Amino acid sequence: MKRDKDVYARLFLSTFKLSACTFGGGYVIIPLMRKRFVEDLHWIDEQEMLNLTAIAQSSPGPIAVNASILVGYQVAGAAGALLTVLGTVLPPLVIISIVSLFYQAFRDNAIANMALAGMLCGVAAVVLDVVVNMARSVFRQKRLLPLLIMAASFVALRFFSVNILLIILACALIGAADTWVRGRKGAGT
Repeated sequence: MKRDKDVYARLFLSTFKLSACTFGGGYVIIPLMRKRFVEDLHWIDEQEMLNLTAIAQSSPGPIAVNASILVGYQVAGAAGALLTVLGTVLPPLVIISIVSLFYQAFRDNAIANMALAGMLCGVAAVVLDVVVNMARSVFRQKRLLPLLIMAASFVALRFFSVNILLIILACALIGAADTWVRGRKGAGT
């Protein structure tokens, strides 16, 4: 784990800047965190980021906060996790506080409504980018089970309206069983 003061400052400032300039929630901030911490700073690798994203998605709470906790902890322990949470939470807290003061004016302003509608298009593009990047890393594994789980989850949710919690639980059980079986096979060799 990296523990010098420069790392702590960069962790806080990186998550603060990402959070301050991101609209659309956790699925939008994840690819930006990946770019910053995997590609730019090389503090974690691609597979670690994929694993941290999966854990952040399956944990209760906002995905952006969960991901920042995990990335901060991975890079600099508990202090890193605390700094990245502060960096992630402070910008929206300040922005929402200011917007709430002027809510009435924003609600009735046509230009503000058009700007928000335009941001939705950008958010959709970023979410699509996350899906494509995550799917690409799944395809690189060259294993059939993750692909079948992905397809079955999509079909169950989209066409049969299966509750998402049931899908998550089923995926967790299948993943745990697969990990156990692969671990047993690895121990036997």
